[in-house]
Amino acid sequence: MHELLTAQSGSKKLLLGNEAIVRGALEAGISFATTYPGTPSSEIGDNFYRISQETNMYFEYSVNEKVALETAAAASTSGLRTMCSMKHVGLNVASDALMTLAYVGVKGGMVIVSADDPSMHSSQNEQDNRLYARFAGIPMLEPADSQEALVMTRAAFDLSESYGLPVLLRTTTRVNHSRSVVELGKLQQARVRGIFVKDPLNLVPVPMVARRLHIALLEKLKKMRVEADISPFNRAEGQGTWGVVTSGVSYNYVKDAIGELNIANQVQLLKLGMTYPFPESLCLDFIGKVEKILVVEELEPFLEDMLKVTAQEGGVAIHIKGKGDKLLPRYFEFDPVLVKSAMAQFFQLDYKPPKVEIPSDLPQRPPNLCAGCPHRASYYAVRQAFGEGGAIYPSDIGCYTLGLLPPLAAADYLLCMGSSVSSAGGFSKAQDKPVVAFVGDSTFFHSGVTGLINAVHNDHNFVLVILDNGTTAMTGQQPHPGVELTDEGPQPPKVDIQKLVRGCGVDQVVVVNPLQVEKTVATVREIMEGAPGVKVVISKSPCPLFERRITGKKQKVVFRVTNECDMCRRCLDELGCPAFTYCEDENECAFIAIDEHLCSGCSVCKQICHAIKPKKKSA
Repeated sequence: MHELLTAQSGSKKLLLGNEAIVRGALEAGISFATTYPGTPSSEIGDNFYRISQETNMYFEYSVNEKVALETAAAASTSGLRTMCSMKHVGLNVASDALMTLAYVGVKGGMVIVSADDPSMHSSQNEQDNRLYARFAGIPMLEPADSQEALVMTRAAFDLSESYGLPVLLRTTTRVNHSRSVVELGKLQQARVRGIFVKDPLNLVPVPMVARRLHIALLEKLKKMRVEADISPFNRAEGQGTWGVVTSGVSYNYVKDAIGELNIANQVQLLKLGMTYPFPESLCLDFIGKVEKILVVEELEPFLEDMLKVTAQEGGVAIHIKGKGDKLLPRYFEFDPVLVKSAMAQFFQLDYKPPKVEIPSDLPQRPPNLCAGCPHRASYYAVRQAFGEGGAIYPSDIGCYTLGLLPPLAAADYLLCMGSSVSSAGGFSKAQDKPVVAFVGDSTFFHSGVTGLINAVHNDHNFVLVILDNGTTAMTGQQPHPGVELTDEGPQPPKVDIQKLVRGCGVDQVVVVNPLQVEKTVATVREIMEGAPGVKVVISKSPCPLFERRITGKKQKVVFRVTNECDMCRRCLDELGCPAFTYCEDENECAFIAIDEHLCSGCSVCKQICHAIKPKKKSA
């Protein structure tokens, strides 16, 4: 049985923040969960998936975040406790539904997890989703560690039901992916079937209804401000005339800094866990007890701006700073040294940050597709067909974005999930170069279909390559509607990509196996020379990591570079598989070799170089 189901109340476990969120939801009696996977939130959905296999809880990997939110909202309106989790940019996709859901409200407790990604470890931007709580007018909680992630998740369900609103649980990468000791509570029996009570004059927000619901939402916010002032997640610590206000993971850095700077008897710390609605009375009281305040928060000056407004409206003249003046930046995540330096500067303390020397000769490790990844073969074939600089390549979000760097160099433009298809249409109408867009199978289902329909409707002219590796690979090999390989063995896809593409009105559709290099190059050349319009190449070959995990098959054949190698370097300069290494022997003679521990046996390199031959892998 899943460890989050077996752990007893009162026991302690070392949990990721994401695991703690799942446990907190179970302790709150959750019965319905949805997600679209995205780092740093993916482990939430993955754990719920495994738990749903052992319990009567319902869980789904939805095709995108908007669908996930809408599905969970309906379950909540039926009285079930639900959670919808996503990474920060996913909330952009779901925001259309979120804004109106705040008006319509919920019946069963509903928690929306937004996992923000300061420093963009795995994201295309680092937006601050705390602004969504204010934008939508819903309460927000921000845990600082795994223990708070559990407790706040549990409390969020109660808060949601008290006010009939979804609650935003806003985390960051360091909370999601750090482990700390958590004391567990009691698991609750979940209600698995709900009842929907028809109430169209409150649940169907036509303008007449929406006007009234907006006023009701504002009234709820007034009441929740009182809730925020007395919330146990908002508390003052310490004594002294210097003030620090902080939230989330930054609280840990501040606590370390206070101890290491030896200023515990000089600093009062206001730790905010319920950050929206803003606890105005609590903060005004805090402002009156200190001489100046440093606000320590990652990304936007969310707390800082509201604190300044609170001081101004309260008639208190006080120095409040956070961002700017070489204190704290509006970009990237913080670290202990950065926070200590900012506090020392603001409070005029003597502190010299330690010098960190990074060796200049360390080898670079640029992002790269795995050895044997079929996307590499797809990119190689397209580049061979169109030639150097022969096309514009709009790309998309997924493993295949790693085709950005040379030698593949097959990503010229990227905005968000599904944007490759839509932007390809724009490029095709705005300039004369050929356009080849790349989108993954999961991303195509997520938000590529609408762009394809638009392209057909508006007579756009480009080639769309759908990179179908049979899974949502980058975020952890989660399923999508077109998956064929499953734990139960090969199965027909529930939604066939080729049939879907044809159903969108595309007549020129071909399916290739990119590991058959010459055939793929020839097919791409043939389709690019076809009639103008939208043309689709479905490049179909499973992710080797996923395939090995599902089938259990081990690669029996690897490849080697023989003495026939003339150092033409095509394997390095055109393919760039990480299994290849450029070496020098003791006589400083250069040669190219294949690391048999990395080689997947895909045979793509053998098809482009006569000097590469199979070698039986030793047992």
